[in-house]
Formats: sequence, structure tokens, C-alpha cells
Amino acid sequence: MDARPIGVFDSGLGGLTAVKQLEQVLPGESIVYFGDTGRVPYGSRGRELVRRYARQDMEFLLSQNVKAVLAACGTVSSVARDIGEALPVPYLDVIWPCAQAAAAATKTGRIGVIGTAATIHSDSYRSALLGINHKLQVFPQACPLFVSLVESGFVAPQDEVTRLVAERYLAPVRAAEVDTLILGCTHYPIISATIGSVMGRGVTLIDSGREAALALAKTLRERDLLCPEGVPRQARYYVTDTPENFLNVAELFLGHSVEGRTQRIEIESYGN
Repeated sequence: MDARPIGVFDSGLGGLTAVKQLEQVLPGESIVYFGDTGRVPYGSRGRELVRRYARQDMEFLLSQNVKAVLAACGTVSSVARDIGEALPVPYLDVIWPCAQAAAAATKTGRIGVIGTAATIHSDSYRSALLGINHKLQVFPQACPLFVSLVESGFVAPQDEVTRLVAERYLAPVRAAEVDTLILGCTHYPIISATIGSVMGRGVTLIDSGREAALALAKTLRERDLLCPEGVPRQARYYVTDTPENFLNVAELFLGHSVEGRTQRIEIESYGN
């Protein structure tokens, strides 16, 4: 048993979808969340810059004495897995759990993947899916504006701007007649109602935050790292931009306030 917190990080707010799922799957666990809100989005950055950011993010979480690290960021998961796997604590990302869930869900073998430009260009999801079943057909589509829309709060199912962008991005994936769609960025489940509406009822959406949370819960159980009963749960949130911008949207995503538990840090002092 291990009472230390779980560390979760993302380029901004999207990783809160994983935190929300962790709160449901592992309600007794403490969590340290880091959102790099001052440098979001990662998906439009170059590979080496994302890797530098990822190294800094992970080093910060290790400084908080976490017992495991979850990269709740599709872009980091795609280009920095080797950095995470070198950590002295268990490391998980979103790619393999999502690929497994999608491969199990599809009936036609036609799977769509949406993500940031960096995630799609890395071809990481296709590689993972074909590693599970080489007969699967994978149809990737970059949706870079989704992150900015979510970070700006355009998340309501009736929001016309987000729907128009979704219709433009998702048209090729719909035309490919996929029956399963991986939401390959943890920002995307926040607008899953819009995505699902555009794709249609016959398409199963794979929530990257939920699948990552389930995979992490399994890892902690297998390694006997669950928090002992009776230890008070705590959650702390760290950002690189002003906390005020984070507070309002975080409450919308999580369903509870994070006021008094959020502070700004200087991430550049880590991982160098």
C-alpha cells in the first residue's frame, strides 16, 4: 500500500477529464495535477520542444513525491514515451489503453483517430492498433482547433462554432464509415456530445481520459500501490498561467471547486 499521490499532467485543462475519471474509479486516492496552461497547446509544437516540455512536467511531478505518473496528453504520449518509461515510478499514457479499447469495441475493423497535429503525424495510434490486430483499418484526422475551443470554454453541445469546426474536421472520418472513434486528446471528451452528434449514433467514442484512468487503476492494484483506507484524500492543482483562468473552467469540467488548491509555478526550473 502507498499513500503518496498520483501525478497527472497535460498541456492545459484537458487532463482534467482523466482526473474526473480517476476520482470515480479511485475515490480514495490523492492527486497532484499539473496543467501547463502557459504553454498550451503542445500539439502544434515541434517534436523536440514537446519532449523538453514533457521532461520538465514529469520532473515537477516527481518533486511532489508522486507514486505514479499519468501523461494525460495525447501529444506527449505520442512523442515522449521513452522519457516516461525511464522514470523511477510507474508511468502510463493514453495511447495503449485507447488502442486496446477501440480494438475491442469495433465490429467492422474500421477505426477513426482524432488528435492534435503532432499526435496524428506521429502515427502512434495506428502503430498501436495494428500491433493488436494487423487487419484493422485506421483513419486518422488532425483536429488542432479543438484544444483552443475547449480551453476557451466553447464546450456546450449547442455551441455553433464548435459544431461547425467539428463538421469540417470529422467529414473525412465519417466518409470512411468508421464504427469506432478514438478521442486521441484528453481535451476532446469535453466536447464528446458535439463529436458524437456529428458522427452519428452508430459510432462508439473511445474516451482517452477514462481508458487511461482505468489502466492506471489496474496498474496500482497489480503493484499493490493503492492508498490505505482511512488516509484523507487530497487534491492539488498547479498551472503555469494565472490560476484565475484555470479555476472557472476546472470547476466546469470536474463538477467541484478547486479554489484554494491551485497555484502557479515556474516550470522552466525543472528538467534542465
